[in-house]
Amino acid sequence: MTNPVSPQKSPYKVIVEEDKTYFWCACGLSKKQPFCDGSHKKDGKYKSIKYLAEESKEMYFCGCKMTKHPPFCDGSHSKP
Repeated sequence: MTNPVSPQKSPYKVIVEEDKTYFWCACGLSKKQPFCDGSHKKDGKYKSIKYLAEESKEMYFCGCKMTKHPPFCDGSHSKP
């Protein structure tokens, strides 16, 4: 499998709303980063990652798409 596209080398800061479902873009092709717009369906290699917010708060969603803990940033963008 090829690596996903990295739309940016830093996380996306998002204020999530309690009980709202979010779909994180895993392929990097979405025009609605960090969330999915269905662009992955073109090649079928990736699927969006579902996240249900348990509370309203600030979260950091991965922008480089290399995180080991999707959909959240784990600092992979700063590792060689």
